[in-house]
Amino acid sequence: MKYDFLIAGAGLFGAVFANEATKAGKRCLVVEKRSHIGGNIYTKNIEGINVHQYGAHIFHTSDKKVWDYINRFAQFNHYINSPVAIYKDELYNLPFNMNTFSKLWNIKTPKEAYDIISAQIKGLDIKTPANLEEQALSLVGTDVYEKLIKGYTKKQWGRDCRELPAFIIKRLPLRFTYDNNYFNDPYQGIPVGGYTAIIEKLLEKTEVKLNTAYREFMGLHSDEVDKVIYTGMIDEFFDFKLGMLEYRSLRFENEILDTDNFQGCAVVNYTDENVPYTRIIEHKHFEYANTLRTVISREYPCEWKEGIEPYYPVNDDKNNALYHEYEKLSKAQDKVYFGGRLAQYRYYDMDKVVAAALELAESILKN
Repeated sequence: MKYDFLIAGAGLFGAVFANEATKAGKRCLVVEKRSHIGGNIYTKNIEGINVHQYGAHIFHTSDKKVWDYINRFAQFNHYINSPVAIYKDELYNLPFNMNTFSKLWNIKTPKEAYDIISAQIKGLDIKTPANLEEQALSLVGTDVYEKLIKGYTKKQWGRDCRELPAFIIKRLPLRFTYDNNYFNDPYQGIPVGGYTAIIEKLLEKTEVKLNTAYREFMGLHSDEVDKVIYTGMIDEFFDFKLGMLEYRSLRFENEILDTDNFQGCAVVNYTDENVPYTRIIEHKHFEYANTLRTVISREYPCEWKEGIEPYYPVNDDKNNALYHEYEKLSKAQDKVYFGGRLAQYRYYDMDKVVAAALELAESILKN
């Protein structure tokens, strides 16, 4: 056996590349360390509901090429992401918009909201934000920060906001309209039947080995592989020789409830730092499911350690500098290409993952 491409990881990046390479007549093998395909967008049917096993994933994009591409593999519904936030006993709409401000201050007009926020920002007199707290305060004022950002961010990053760098929050959009649509992108939705079905279609003509780690396979079969597409942790690829990159991880607590509607929407953020989880996902609201029971997932952020799944890169100056050293090593690799959130140490929306995989495929396969 001889493979033109060994693709490490059966997530979205690896599956898109495998589909393109297979269509081009290349012999591909995908190895996946987990027991299932799909990576973090894997969905599993429970109680007649497609449950997002690794957190909520809403496909949204402004790139029509990407939208048309992904629609080849699924029919998307018209789901609009309109989360709410609960702070103590108060409920607010997200993103920050006139519904949020009306509830906060009992006002009605954009000018009233703008004047309140502007006065709060002016009163703080923050010239050069030294940390995330000061950056957020200088953008949205005290009320929005204290109730809707401070506690949630502390839980998400496991650090006080004054200990986090300012650049983590480069912008916090304030919308002075009564619009709860979280995303500005014109294309948005959830695939009918779940994300796993998309990956199945992408990989239907490609050989896949589950429960197989990249290093394990290459230790036995490296002579059977011409080129590698690597989507795992870049520091792990190099045996952590320069040090370990930092990640935040998530723990999920799933529960089946004897009610047909637990919280009335798919995503509810809990912004009080005394609530241990950051949000509750009720999966049936992503795709309408006429079931008598419901499935919810509580998300608990935690520090990443070996043996659990890394989710979010900690893109502070120290980690970015270390990543760039690993990036130099990756570019010196012969016939190994790195792609995806772990291999490129960045947060990727799904549409950007698709676009990057297509771009890599085009650049390699045209040669």
